Amino acid sequence: MSSVIRAVAAVGLAAALGSGVIAARGGSAPAEGDALAVRDAGGWITWWRRGDAPVRWGSAAPLAGRIAWRPGAAGVEWGELQLRGASEAWRTRLVVVRLDPRRVDLSLATAFTRNTDWTVADADSGAAVALDAGQFRQSLPWGWVVSGGTEILSPQYAPLAGAVVVDGSGAVRVVPPDSVAAERERGTAREAFQSYPMLLRDGTVPAALVEAGRGVNLEHRDARLALGTLADGRVVVALTRFDALGGALGRVPFGLTSAEMAAVMGALGCDQALLLDGGISGQLLVRDAEGAARTWPGTRSVPLGLVGRARPGSLVRSPHPGVPHADVPLARVVHK
Repeated sequence: MSSVIRAVAAVGLAAALGSGVIAARGGSAPAEGDALAVRDAGGWITWWRRGDAPVRWGSAAPLAGRIAWRPGAAGVEWGELQLRGASEAWRTRLVVVRLDPRRVDLSLATAFTRNTDWTVADADSGAAVALDAGQFRQSLPWGWVVSGGTEILSPQYAPLAGAVVVDGSGAVRVVPPDSVAAERERGTAREAFQSYPMLLRDGTVPAALVEAGRGVNLEHRDARLALGTLADGRVVVALTRFDALGGALGRVPFGLTSAEMAAVMGALGCDQALLLDGGISGQLLVRDAEGAARTWPGTRSVPLGLVGRARPGSLVRSPHPGVPHADVPLARVVHK
């Protein structure tokens, strides 16, 4: 299905370019070679090149500092950037959500256990953040699934298949592939799911994303979704959207390579990061400070979702007059 959508979109985009619907791009011609640039008020700034890409990302976060972060629910902030890459990635919108698990509780929506599917539209009004979780094989998630402390599916073991684990305290960790078995034995996971490939481990890009022939197609481009963690324990979710027509073709699965997405997560400051199912499955919801849901839907429903809700007693961000983004207890917020 994804390949059909890509083919149809490519024909439509070519027609739009030829007819002038997509006009001159204001100096935004595709970059030479595999490189990524970010747009700011002064134009395009190249921040990553495949030929001299860092193998390890340090404390610098060149993309995180360029985002105009907007307040969401308690412990959540989000923002967007325009990226430019090679080939079909010449117009890519990056949507980033940053959340604090001390204030936002993450849990799985296990639609597959009810023989049904899930989309972010199914998230209830209490959801501050929602996204599809893991990778999928037909109607089931791939690999390990734990929900409410109960194991539903056992782990699958593969060189690049890591896991996202939420423990009893609500802390979130991205567990590397060679530690999944030990994590399972520990028995402390309240929520867990697997995905692949690992994008970052202790800030380092896996060799399989640097050298060809190690099991990852380094040339394949797609819409991407990834989850990572910062050194302070916060969680970063990043979604890409094709942005050639201002969002009209946002669901088209054009975008970055896996290696480029690893660079994005490193440039957002992540130490650990894992690629989730993007393409036509990639979808994201974030609720803004007023409680309105901003959604980037997918084309396909999925068997497993991840939902973040404000913890009881948390504060929500409310832009009261004269008190920008004031923190207000949930009990005092009136929803109309």
